Amino acid sequence: MGDVLHRTFFINGPAGRLEALLWTVSSDAPRKVALVCHPHPLFGGTLHNKVVFRVAKALHASGFPVLRFNFRGAGLSEGVHDAGRAERDDVVAALDYLTKEFPDRPILLSGFSFGAWVGLRVGCEDQRVNELIGLGLPVNDSDLSYLQSCAKPKLIVQGSNDQFGSRETLQGLFDIMPEPKKLVFVEGADHFFTNKLDRVSEAIDKWLGYI
Repeated sequence: MGDVLHRTFFINGPAGRLEALLWTVSSDAPRKVALVCHPHPLFGGTLHNKVVFRVAKALHASGFPVLRFNFRGAGLSEGVHDAGRAERDDVVAALDYLTKEFPDRPILLSGFSFGAWVGLRVGCEDQRVNELIGLGLPVNDSDLSYLQSCAKPKLIVQGSNDQFGSRETLQGLFDIMPEPKKLVFVEGADHFFTNKLDRVSEAIDKWLGYI
């Protein structure tokens, strides 16, 4: 992939500056670029979350520049947490940055937990996003019904013992999602895929080989 460039900077967001980190490569024309959204900021979620880092690492290893950012009010990002409503605008701001930095490149959007709930909703609607990866979907207490009409290619990775997204509830939602779709349960894993993050990477690598 050539030399790797790590850039820490700020994106202009609707509620102020958003702290961001971009991993890119020396290629001037990557096949696609990726965005990864982090879990709930009121419970310690930031762009440095272990699951988010592992997802970013897997996507970067496939040759994609990868952008992570902190939602409003998290880390050094300005603004105040808005329970997932205005955070959708933060995701759009991140997509705007990628579109400017890598014009005409398709975007793969990924999110973990809160980041999946907020990010995938934007990704389903935004025409700049071609594929979606959702991890640890909090289906027990969050409305992800928008996925029922999302026809973009999507990978869902869930711990079989996820305390915020039961296997039965997620399976029911997945069954009514339109194709193309892929669901991977990581057996024995909790919401944070504790001690099983290698299985997350494997699921992403395998799926990327098919799309």
